[in-house]
Amino acid sequence: MSETTLSAAPAPLPVQPPPGCPFEPPAEFAALRTAEPISRISLPDGGWAWLATRYADIRAIFGDTRFSSDTTIPGYPLGGMTGGHTTDHRGFIRRDPPEHTRLRRMVTREFMVKRVEALRPEIQRLTDELCDAMEQAHGREDGAIDLVEALALPVPSLVISLLLGVPYDDHDIFQRLTGKLLSRTIPDDERETARGELRGYLHQLVSSKEAEPGDDILGRLIVEQQRTGEITHDDVVAFAALLLIAGHETTANMIGLSALTLMRDPESADRLRRDPGLIRGAVEELLRFHSIIRNGPRRVATTDVEIDGHLIRAGEGVVVAVPSANRDETVFPDADRLDVRRPNAQHHVAFGYGIHQCLGQALARVELQVVIGTLLRRFPTMRPAVPDEEIPFRTDMAIYGCHALPVTW
Repeated sequence: MSETTLSAAPAPLPVQPPPGCPFEPPAEFAALRTAEPISRISLPDGGWAWLATRYADIRAIFGDTRFSSDTTIPGYPLGGMTGGHTTDHRGFIRRDPPEHTRLRRMVTREFMVKRVEALRPEIQRLTDELCDAMEQAHGREDGAIDLVEALALPVPSLVISLLLGVPYDDHDIFQRLTGKLLSRTIPDDERETARGELRGYLHQLVSSKEAEPGDDILGRLIVEQQRTGEITHDDVVAFAALLLIAGHETTANMIGLSALTLMRDPESADRLRRDPGLIRGAVEELLRFHSIIRNGPRRVATTDVEIDGHLIRAGEGVVVAVPSANRDETVFPDADRLDVRRPNAQHHVAFGYGIHQCLGQALARVELQVVIGTLLRRFPTMRPAVPDEEIPFRTDMAIYGCHALPVTW
């Protein structure tokens, strides 16, 4: 059993890609995986936490319930996205069993594979309509189209709005507020103001649905869980916030990055056009390759835990470097190369692992499969309209991607 020395002041969490390599995870991860797979990092509040960078250790942490997701436990490595120590308005992902299990079970059926697969025709229809609009706009303007604004953001936003019963006309509101919540650069007070504004919007939405529940996830939560006393109004608001943010931000950024990756890799793109059956596996590889969550997930040890001979004491926080795990050469040979036929790509941890793995992963997979397949088929000559250095990558955000992606064809 070993303990890393605490004498040296730790550096902050690496989040920036190497210069000129916007698709790569922070360069520090590769060295840490070999030399110091569990190391210390500094936190914005002046504290510190452990950083796990190796695949095996990260799976062990994800799978061990002695590492808590409860943000109220002393020692939890707080970040701007977590909402602080308050016990109010926490979604179930910030709770532990049995409460996490009870709340998650209320919406698990909504995101089961069979149910999500039934949405595939509707997702295809929405994608086709947005692609039609792109073609019309491109023909009129004879210029670049922002793929993020035209397709990557609307598809998951439309789908999650439909599932939750949120008016899509309000998408500008929740996208603007979500952007502030996920920013790593705005002041904490501005982020807290945005959190309160989003909560106020969702409070009004849930109140209107309590008066007239619809045939959607929030309506069913109100009828089946709130009216029976299992959850409160505030619990429904917390469900809405979690599902709304998680349901569009991550997938939107994966769509943009995936499209850009395949535009830069015509050999892989042509292979997928010739054999569309490879697209499901290619989506898994793109998820592994990009790993867009750049500042977590996070945990705190509730008791002393040994991970591969390293002692993490009770009350010590852990930050899990998912992008590093998914580039671990011991699991994914030639890990820095995109291989759309990689045989074990599905073993990535882009959706987490264990009891807290992403609830909406089946939905994200279908959305990515539909959008990527449609883009490859309908726009075989699509290319970036600007050099890479002019693409505004989201280096300022907790979820990586592109703020905008000008394309032409």
